[in-house]
Amino acid sequence: MPAWQSEYLTVNGARLHYTRTGGDKQPLLMAHGFSDDGPCWTLVAEALEADYDIIMPDARGHGLSEVTEGRITPMHMVNDLKAIIATLGLHKPIMLAHSMGALMTLAFAGSYPVIPKAILLEDPPAWWYEGGFPLAKSPEEYIQAHEGLMALKTQPREALIARRHQESPTWSDAEVGYWADSKLRLSPSALQMFQPTIQTSLDWKMLSQQVTCPALLLTAHVSLGGLISDEGASALQKLIPQLQVAHIGGAGHSVHREQMHKYMTAVKAFLASLTD
Repeated sequence: MPAWQSEYLTVNGARLHYTRTGGDKQPLLMAHGFSDDGPCWTLVAEALEADYDIIMPDARGHGLSEVTEGRITPMHMVNDLKAIIATLGLHKPIMLAHSMGALMTLAFAGSYPVIPKAILLEDPPAWWYEGGFPLAKSPEEYIQAHEGLMALKTQPREALIARRHQESPTWSDAEVGYWADSKLRLSPSALQMFQPTIQTSLDWKMLSQQVTCPALLLTAHVSLGGLISDEGASALQKLIPQLQVAHIGGAGHSVHREQMHKYMTAVKAFLASLTD
């Protein structure tokens, strides 16, 4: 990893870790997906750091952030994003986020619409839509998800890397390494985000309707593992009229890992369209 800042801050009773590229530039906060962590954004950050001060926090229970007692809820993560932005004094940050992080960023932009300059959402679960992808439909599925992720933590790093290369042959060696490290750092407490009640804990449709900043939704092929159908994307556009949609061909859920060039082309084009 490049020689970026690696720091901690205490917000909302939790000690959270973040990585930062630094510099007197437009702040760009990146929120990772479930079971990933801040360093999983490294290749994207390298592509953007010349023009942006990039902040990559580890969410609660992820990476080097503190494991807190009690349940981790979406509002914990939304309010953590708010506190990180306030504590670091980030003015009108752009927010780029993946999966779980994208869903929390959507909720954040609906809860605090005057704060972000723009949001870019990479394949979040479409919880604003009746047919949206559920993390778990039942307690049994939650248990299965818990057991599956815990099994990853028992494997040596080399075994995780070999497995990911086999399952995702288009990922670069660097991406696979960051992915493996994030799984080994993951806390069991983070798995609470798989509980069936999490999906209905917020009014995602109402929050989406309250987003006022420019927004980009990056979607992938459902047949390759993408979470958002064409119907789900259209439903979000009806809630957020200014929302742009970029469909990335040949990609599944981890769009930035599977089609980096196409992903960065779409991201940079949207960023270039923003005005002060």
